[in-house]
Amino acid sequence: MSLGLDVALLREPADIERALAARSPRAGIIVLPDQFTCAHRESIVESAARHQVPAIYPFRPFTDAGGLISYGIDVLDLYRLVPSYLHRILNGARPADLPVQSPARIELVINLRVARMLGLVVSRLLLARADGLIE
Repeated sequence: MSLGLDVALLREPADIERALAARSPRAGIIVLPDQFTCAHRESIVESAARHQVPAIYPFRPFTDAGGLISYGIDVLDLYRLVPSYLHRILNGARPADLPVQSPARIELVINLRVARMLGLVVSRLLLARADGLIE
């Protein structure tokens, strides 16, 4: 079995519908994190549902909005790091001297309602590894 890769550059909202309508039959999509996809997540999720496209998204808000699966950093966890940085800066540390912190938590969230709608069976192993399930 071989996999192909088609890249769709999304620059304006109309590109979302065009990209999903033009995809290969039985193809899924991987939505990468950037400013455009985050700002238009509802449109991307709605278009994927309309075209019955299985999709993997970068953050949980996509699955909360009706996306199939998200796998990525816990964005709220990043904001939990801010007070410690702020405390150190207010106590005289130079921002350039502070260490870069990596996200501590990566989460897998599966929207089971969408999986059923697409006729997909999610394996027990994947369900067991998921950090969140949306019914």
